[in-house]
Amino acid sequence: MNRAIVIGATGLVGSALVDRLARSESIQSVITITRRPAPHPSDKVDNRVVDFEQLAAHPTLFQGDMLFSCLGTTRRQAGSLQAQRRVDLDYQFQAAELAAANGVRHYLLVSSSGANAESRSGYLKMKGELERRVQRLAFPRVSIFQPSLLLGSRDHLRMGEQLAALVLPALCRLPGLRRYRPIRGEQVAARMLEVALSPGSGVQTFTLDEVFPSSDTA
Repeated sequence: MNRAIVIGATGLVGSALVDRLARSESIQSVITITRRPAPHPSDKVDNRVVDFEQLAAHPTLFQGDMLFSCLGTTRRQAGSLQAQRRVDLDYQFQAAELAAANGVRHYLLVSSSGANAESRSGYLKMKGELERRVQRLAFPRVSIFQPSLLLGSRDHLRMGEQLAALVLPALCRLPGLRRYRPIRGEQVAARMLEVALSPGSGVQTFTLDEVFPSSDTA
C-alpha cells in the first residue's frame, strides 16, 4: 500500500487526482499540502495547510512513497513573472528537495507541452528549468507529464483559456495542429495515477499523445 503526497491539490489536475487517489485500493493514505483549507470527504485524505514560504519548516509532511506536484498559477494571478516563478518553480522544487531527502521513491510532475529551460517564453522556460532541476535529485523514478491547454471547471476565471478552449478543439483537427489539442484535467490525473501504480524507473517524460488515454489518441 502506498502513501501519496500532493501539492497543488486545489487545482484542476490536483483536485481530480486527489479524488482518484482516495478511491484507489492501492493507495493507503493521501497527504494534501495546500495554502488554504481543502477538505475532502474521504477519511483517507489528510489536508495540511502550510505557508509555502516556510516549506522547509515542515519536512515530515513530505514522507511517503510518491509525490505528485500539480502546483501552478498564472502571471495574472501571481501579479508578475517573478511571482509566478516563485510558485511554479521555487515552491515545487523545494517540495521536491524535501521529498527526495526523505526517501520518496517516485516524483510525478505536471509540466507543460513545450517546456524548455532555454526557451524565450518565461512560462516555458520556468517549466523547463524545473524539469531539469528535479531530474538531478535522488529520486529512483521521475515521471514528467507535458499536457497542452487544460480543460475543466476552475474556481477562478481565465478568459484567455476559456476562449482557447472554445477555438482549439476545432482548429486542432487541421493537419499539423493536432499536437496542440487541449486535454481535460481529469485525463491528466487518470494518466498520472496509472503511471504511479505501474512499474518503472529512471526519468520518463510523457508528451501530449502519451498523456492522453489510448482511446483518445486516434
